[in-house]
Amino acid sequence: MTAWLDLLLRGVGLASQAGAVGGVFFIVLVLRPTTTAGLAPVLARSLRLVEASSAGVAIAQCLAVVVQLHALADENGWPVREFVATIYFAASAVRLAACVALVAGCRMSRRDPRRVGVWVALVACSVGLVASSAAMSHAAARLDPRGLLLVLDTLHQLAAAVWVGGLLHLTAAAFRSDGPPWPVAVLRRFSANALLTVATLIVAGIGLSARYLDGLQALLGTAYGVMILTKGVLLAGLLGLGAVNFLATRRLPAGVGVSLARVRHFVEAEVGLGLTVLFVAASLTSVPPAVDVVAADRATLAEMGTRFALDWPTLTSPAIEDLPLPDRDTPRSAEDRAWSEYNHHVAGLFVLAMGLLAVVQGMPWARWARHWPLIFLGLAAFLFMRNDPEAWPLGPFGFWETMGDPVVLQHRVFVLLIVAFGLFEWAVRTERLRAKGYALIFPVLCAIGGGLLLAHTHAGDNLKEQVLIEVTHAPLGILGTFVGWARWLELRLTPPDDRLPGRLWAIGLGAVGLFLLIYREG
Repeated sequence: MTAWLDLLLRGVGLASQAGAVGGVFFIVLVLRPTTTAGLAPVLARSLRLVEASSAGVAIAQCLAVVVQLHALADENGWPVREFVATIYFAASAVRLAACVALVAGCRMSRRDPRRVGVWVALVACSVGLVASSAAMSHAAARLDPRGLLLVLDTLHQLAAAVWVGGLLHLTAAAFRSDGPPWPVAVLRRFSANALLTVATLIVAGIGLSARYLDGLQALLGTAYGVMILTKGVLLAGLLGLGAVNFLATRRLPAGVGVSLARVRHFVEAEVGLGLTVLFVAASLTSVPPAVDVVAADRATLAEMGTRFALDWPTLTSPAIEDLPLPDRDTPRSAEDRAWSEYNHHVAGLFVLAMGLLAVVQGMPWARWARHWPLIFLGLAAFLFMRNDPEAWPLGPFGFWETMGDPVVLQHRVFVLLIVAFGLFEWAVRTERLRAKGYALIFPVLCAIGGGLLLAHTHAGDNLKEQVLIEVTHAPLGILGTFVGWARWLELRLTPPDDRLPGRLWAIGLGAVGLFLLIYREG
């Protein structure tokens, strides 16, 4: 639980850092050079967002310090004196100081935006905030060349924050229906700056990967390498959306008052993918760099191939009596693995059925298929029965007796959420809930679920087992994220632009079911 909390807080910290740092550079590079009248409200909204994001960084970092101290505690309590002497604490102090300075600078800028010295200070604080984050990464733990890696990590994080944070400010501060018409020239300036930040991001990322990976086998056979590949896939999707917007802005007529609704909706999807990439980046700190993993702990291509073997799904389950007594701290038995594979395969049948019905629901002869969310109820019932074989109704332990187990409790809460989600989406599909905002809940939850699956590091019996688990879960997380944002675009775009994403998300949902059907644990 401690590791998961630390990962979650680091992800929140990186996302908030993007809002703060990206906002400062968005104002300095995009808003301030503009002389168009009417942008004062946009500037004020961006400054408030920078303040809120800085506060988010500070809160996340303080909580992370508490989590680390709790993890290091022994019979003598928290080792505060020893902890204060660490690089981690020094970097945390710098982050907090930078956040306070950013909030103070934003308030001064709101009173007088023309003070150049304040903006210089805000940029300096932004760079310091990112550098302190790099000081808590793998780069700080390397012996040689630590300085180069810290510089590359700082540039990598800075470019990511400026890009993703700038997109966030475009969505939250600039693209507002109650705001002034957005000048196309400013949007083009943002696109030009985005090209530079993307180039910096990629070059710095390649430099870091060259030091943390020692070949193709390390890229494919370690958990660190799988996460790098996952980031690359998401980055490719992000670049694709960015290219669509870049070309769209170049085709728009110059001036003010041009409709940018289509551009805005693609930017919303870009923001979502960008935040997902930041959470995946946060998870990289929880696994060792591939270069530090010895060959015996790396998975081979043959071992990974067994996890994607195209074979019939297992539709027979071990008897409950054949399972060993529950012990989450011991290696899993063959019966445990067979039980888990059966669960994944049957769940895959449910998800595949939903995907197929979602594909045909728009056809005139298949209006009945819009009731596909009710299949979630069957999936929830199955998971309730099978998630925890030691618990009621199959196992020897009673319902209330097992509620004290955090894992069992999480599973049961998850089942309740599936039931609620299925009923809610069914009400939306059958127009029992008509407000447009209700329909957006499905894509948001899909995107969040896919992102959490990608950011979550899966524990295994050893490092090799961990990478084999990661390589089977990464496609599911990518597809979940894809389904969420494709459905978002279908809902936000107008005909005929909504047709392609409408087809793609349904196909993606079916693909999730297919991946579950070929899931293997041995």
